[in-house]
Amino acid sequence: MKTEDNIAQIIKDRIGRADEGRLFAISDFEDLNNDSLVTRTLSRLQKEGMVLRVATGIYVNPKKTRFGVLQPTIDQIAQKIAERDKAQIMPTGDTALNILGLSTQVPMNAIYITNGTKRQVKVGNRNIIFKSAVQKNFQYKGKLLPLIIIALKELGESRVSDEVKDRIVKLISESDAEERATMMHDLYLSPVWIKELLLPIIKTVTE
Repeated sequence: MKTEDNIAQIIKDRIGRADEGRLFAISDFEDLNNDSLVTRTLSRLQKEGMVLRVATGIYVNPKKTRFGVLQPTIDQIAQKIAERDKAQIMPTGDTALNILGLSTQVPMNAIYITNGTKRQVKVGNRNIIFKSAVQKNFQYKGKLLPLIIIALKELGESRVSDEVKDRIVKLISESDAEERATMMHDLYLSPVWIKELLLPIIKTVTE
């Protein structure tokens, strides 16, 4: 039977072996069957500087650069919260634009829809807001194209510039085979004008 010291050392060893920048939640250690000890250990490791707490119950194995610690993005934290809660999430308009690099404006509130619990999570001086949505909003199979569709809906057809198109071409060109395999399915869940815009790009890149 593992003692508390053994369990604490297991937690420390796992974090020590993890890639820099890896996010951890208490649920990542559920196999140890001692959430209270996991919580205390993570709190202690935070004080020792081994991990940083980036949101309630979410810690990061810090990635250090010559400019200081590289903080995880708001989207990475939101995705980790969704993974912990076993929920699906999708960013809304301004948040999607920022994630894709289609806007340099950083919204104070990163807003996501979710089929999980609605909540607000404080991250530094910003907030992640999860709003409840029905399951039909999560019919997409991929990750990239839904983001692009949401961003284009936010922009509107009249505001799609050549610069935006070039960025979309780059994003799709750099996507992996698994992502490309879902694009045609996800494209046909979009409005007609977005289909007409994206279909030639997807065909050029994937064929």
